[in-house]
Amino acid sequence: MQGVPEQFPSEKDRAQFRQLSELPGVELYQAHISRYAFEPHTHEAFGIGAIDFGAERFRYRGANHIAAAQSLVMMNPDELHTGESLGEEGWRYRMIYIDPATLEALTGDRGWWFTEVVKADPLNAYRLSQAIAALWQAPDSLTAHGQILQLVDLFRPWARIADKTVQEKGHRFDIVRDYLRASYAQPVSLAELAGLVSLSPFHFLRQFKRQFHVTPHQMLMAFRLFEAKRLLAQGKCAADVALSVGLTDQAHLTRAFAQRYGITPVRYQKQIAGR
Repeated sequence: MQGVPEQFPSEKDRAQFRQLSELPGVELYQAHISRYAFEPHTHEAFGIGAIDFGAERFRYRGANHIAAAQSLVMMNPDELHTGESLGEEGWRYRMIYIDPATLEALTGDRGWWFTEVVKADPLNAYRLSQAIAALWQAPDSLTAHGQILQLVDLFRPWARIADKTVQEKGHRFDIVRDYLRASYAQPVSLAELAGLVSLSPFHFLRQFKRQFHVTPHQMLMAFRLFEAKRLLAQGKCAADVALSVGLTDQAHLTRAFAQRYGITPVRYQKQIAGR
């Protein structure tokens, strides 16, 4: 597409995705990023991975974090986050994204949650990275199911059961977040969102940013692009996907998708379909 690269602006940056037909609800990812800075985005899945080389700086749940080499990264679902290199050489890492329902079905355990997003653990970081690499190359269903259970056992020690009383209590702005998620394909106004919590647009915007550390528009785009990613993985045409998630056209989708995932929709779709 004219004016939009089919890959990262820098040749030093590269990323690959893979989905396994044997494991619905699971996506694998590996990348080496030096120059690119990811805009706020979300995964409605657990994001578990390991840093093989270099260090990443990112913002998660309102705080800045650094994930150095030989550390584990453990992100909870639906948490907006960024990502950029801490040094000139960038960082190399592998991730697995597991849908919460899939993780519960695999393990029989409910209430998975991680209180620490980064954990320095050279041995298990190495083991986890190798386990993701092995799962990437799984030749058949039996092998894939065996490998993912071994992989889950590696990060299980850092999982915690969420406090159900805290979960049930929630926050007054959760209704806004849920409304944005449900309305991702529609135009949404600031006044409309502010009315949900009986605030003026000015006070709403300040309190929303204090709670979620992003603007309503950034959150809405994160939901739109997560849905776009899901539709692309199903083989939907990029132009149709753009309209389905509330974007103006395919060019708009391509720019926004690349800014948040570091890869264009077409390349993402080719990677998924080519396996």
